[in-house]
Amino acid sequence: MVRLEWPLHVVRRVALALAGAAVLATALWLGAGWIQEWRSTCAEGVVERGERDECVGVTDGSYTFAPHLEEVGKKIQEENARVLADAGEEPYVSVAYLTSFTTTAEDSNSAEGVRHELQGAYLAQYRHNRGDLSATPKIRLLIANPGSRSAHWRHTVDELIARKDSPDRLVAVAGLGPSTDENLAAIRRLSKHGIAMVGATMTATDIQNINGFVRVAPTNVDEAYAAAGYLKRRGVASAVVIQDVAKGNLYASTLGTAFTEAFHDGGAHKLVAERMTYDSSVGSAWQNELRYMSGQLCLQRPQVVYFAGRGRHLTHFLDSLANRSCTEQKFTVFAGDDTTNLTAEQLAHAADTGVEVLYTGLSHPDMYRASPQSVSAPSAKNFQQGGLLDQWFPHDARHDGGALMGHDAVLAAAHGIQMAARWQGKVAGDAVARMFHQMDGSQQVAGASGFISFQNNGNPRNKAVPVLRLNAAGQAEFVEVSAAQGKPPEQQ
Repeated sequence: MVRLEWPLHVVRRVALALAGAAVLATALWLGAGWIQEWRSTCAEGVVERGERDECVGVTDGSYTFAPHLEEVGKKIQEENARVLADAGEEPYVSVAYLTSFTTTAEDSNSAEGVRHELQGAYLAQYRHNRGDLSATPKIRLLIANPGSRSAHWRHTVDELIARKDSPDRLVAVAGLGPSTDENLAAIRRLSKHGIAMVGATMTATDIQNINGFVRVAPTNVDEAYAAAGYLKRRGVASAVVIQDVAKGNLYASTLGTAFTEAFHDGGAHKLVAERMTYDSSVGSAWQNELRYMSGQLCLQRPQVVYFAGRGRHLTHFLDSLANRSCTEQKFTVFAGDDTTNLTAEQLAHAADTGVEVLYTGLSHPDMYRASPQSVSAPSAKNFQQGGLLDQWFPHDARHDGGALMGHDAVLAAAHGIQMAARWQGKVAGDAVARMFHQMDGSQQVAGASGFISFQNNGNPRNKAVPVLRLNAAGQAEFVEVSAAQGKPPEQQ
């Protein structure tokens, strides 16, 4: 066996080369990791997540989740900066507005709807900080995005939980999105960490009795009884329920059951057939299911079809009904509040079908004119022509009620913060949550969508419910104010 002897200078060169290669490989590996981290960060507190690389997380308005939010986001950022600048003289806490701000066609809430909610949230911040309801501590308003369909709720919720401490001092979260399993999971996690919560547009009746959670929206039971009361006064005797049975659609399941109980009395008012169902979770099959329902309805001939499904499904059903064979039969379709999440184009298309469409909304600017005793005049005037929202965002219609609900949710949180500061001295999430159940009588929330007080289960007490009609122009036309008790509530 021949043994090779390498010269010493060659050995040293090889060793240095290998060492250099190792250093370079390490640098490249670290550099790649840094580049990846840099690419995944949209802004401070906001990161990319999922196949769509959605920017999700929490911002003070300095980052814009979508271009159409830039105008309101800038106002929020400016107000937040003013609060921080005055922090030496006036204490502050933070309230986050949480909902899906990067919406897609798969979301029930529309881009317009969430923009209006955020505009209303800013109005409530402004009124509390330096407007007609000025009080302390002041409020920083954070914007929290869990992504389309709240797919990344856990990341965003954990980011909110981390902001309970200084310098953010987060005590409450408002908004909370529509009634879905993901948003319910987010609520439960926030509850475990002692953060107060006020739902804005969440209506599923099953979401209740959660520590720290209240909502300003009427429940699906409230909406169903308000709808049934209106229909009975109108002389409607027969109805059929169409319901989405997709798993996790808490909105549809509770709405269909509630209307069945509210309308069917075994006497003059009855359901003429078993509940008709479709499953929106099964690809495009749900469109076929809706398409064939018009034939069944032609045989059953109900005066009213109660549609317990999302607004985007309603438009497909209306297309089917418009193409029915029994053209001489007139149908009225009554739906729930998710109809307000349709875009202007979708509403116009629905109006073109020629089918009369009524629905219960969460709020409407014209409620005040029809029932001034059930709505706060100082709050309502901000949503009228020439009001603050009209001055700030003059080209945005507010008939979907989103701005009113976003405003009232943050206003309720602000009211709880003020009460906790006055009565308990220390403002923390659990203290604010306890105050929600003291908001009765003279301590009601003076909401633009109605005066608000809360039951022990977190639901609003006999909240005003507007009945709306889709007019020929595809706009929400106010009909009347109703409520769970079948009549407009009065200020207590």
